[in-house]
Amino acid sequence: MRKLLSVILGLMLILANIGFVQVLPALAVEIETEAVSAVLMDAASGKVLYQKEPNKELPPASVTKIMTLLVAADAIKSGKVKLSDKVTASENACKLGGSQIYLEPGETFSLEEMLIAIAVGSANDACVAVAEHINGTHEAFVEEMNNKAKELGCTNTHFANAYGLPAEGHYTSAYDLALMSKAALEYPLIRKLTSIKEYDLREGKFKLWNTNKLLWWYRGADGFKTGWTNEAKYCLASTVERDGLRLICVVMGVPQVRGHFAESMKIYNWGFAKYSYKQFAPPNQKQGVVKVRKGIETELVALTEKPLGVIVEKGKDKNLWVETKLTPEVEAPVKQGQKIGEILLYSGNDLQSQVNLVAEKGIEKSGIYQQITRTIRGVFGF
Repeated sequence: MRKLLSVILGLMLILANIGFVQVLPALAVEIETEAVSAVLMDAASGKVLYQKEPNKELPPASVTKIMTLLVAADAIKSGKVKLSDKVTASENACKLGGSQIYLEPGETFSLEEMLIAIAVGSANDACVAVAEHINGTHEAFVEEMNNKAKELGCTNTHFANAYGLPAEGHYTSAYDLALMSKAALEYPLIRKLTSIKEYDLREGKFKLWNTNKLLWWYRGADGFKTGWTNEAKYCLASTVERDGLRLICVVMGVPQVRGHFAESMKIYNWGFAKYSYKQFAPPNQKQGVVKVRKGIETELVALTEKPLGVIVEKGKDKNLWVETKLTPEVEAPVKQGQKIGEILLYSGNDLQSQVNLVAEKGIEKSGIYQQITRTIRGVFGF
């Protein structure tokens, strides 16, 4: 039997050498994608988990609209505009082709509805209407988009319009789109808009269906934006959250119809199979007590400002440990949410994540009489 096995093994090696048998490695350490460029990113840390030509400058088609939504969200946050604002379509907005809601000159919608038309229906005409409402002109809005890209560290990006139709000097990269998507997650409004599956416009006379089919096909998907032109092929920047782990995936230049969905799901499957999120402290968890000098109260509880956790490769989380640095004493007045320490998460000697420890509540400064009384009691013990 042993001699027979040796003969079979020898024959397999000979056949492999002459090309009849393909000998594959036992475990594939990488994945393949039909996308020209792709990135898988941990949304919390910005760590890139997988990449293929991540910095290649390519046309993004309507994935451009992630930046359009970002600039609009910035304007809403700053108070420059409100979701309830009435946005009136100009002739300039109404003459665009491609995906649209067929705005008529003078037609009016709320800013919120215009943003829904952009996020769900990928409406090019709504992009121009919103741009003109926020910045006066489409050109001024595009300048804001480019400024925002620089602010985010996007070094392979330049926008020529707010909607993504082919134009000279209009390009970005998979990595830069991942950075934009990470920034978009800081705005609950953007994820709310891009996760809407369907919407009735014009009192139900015009139906919008979200172009991102991952919302139906892939558990945990809740954003962001698809894109297609002959030049760009099929593109998608998306995000998925499962079991506390949120990932961002960008694919660009996929040739097949619906291939941007298939390639994204393939990459997500790999990411969720290989990585998990390990939480060490939830938000608002008590992490210690700090003494307060000259306050109406003498002690203060320290809470975690945000959850403390880290993405880990499954089976490789043995070297993680936490260090708590808490200010031993603070002087009143203390504001609620004031930083009074930090909690740090290490893997071996490498810092992986850190979160501020903040005051649970505000404490006012005590009066002179109360301070003297407290001092006497401390000295004499009564």
